[in-house]
Amino acid sequence: MEKSQEQLEQELDASGKYYSDDKFWDKLKKFGKKAGSSVVYAVLLLFYTLKKPEVPAKTKATIIGALGYFILPLDLIPDFVMGIGYTDDLGALGIALIQVAIYVDDDIKQKAKAKLNDWFGPNVDTLVIDEKIHGKS
Repeated sequence: MEKSQEQLEQELDASGKYYSDDKFWDKLKKFGKKAGSSVVYAVLLLFYTLKKPEVPAKTKATIIGALGYFILPLDLIPDFVMGIGYTDDLGALGIALIQVAIYVDDDIKQKAKAKLNDWFGPNVDTLVIDEKIHGKS
């Protein structure tokens, strides 16, 4: 059963209580390679956007909800399910990214890509995520 955007947004709001910087980095370091570069890139874009002081509180709440959903170990599709465990996480992260895209600037992209480069090497393709949030790379 596919969830509506409204249902996903409600889950994001509820998931915010699971977010903390420490939990975020612990999960990302532990499962980043397993989740894959697209999930990690989306997560890093949201994280660095969250840290911008000029981002409004409502937008930060959306980001915290999405990152909380990512951190939550038992979600719609448990993360340990081989091959598809992070599919729902990417969906929730994608919804949040689209909602906060106007705050994702080149500086945030560069920080996220630098971290990706550290973890996955220099040939990570971020075009799919970049196109979704800005309609271009």
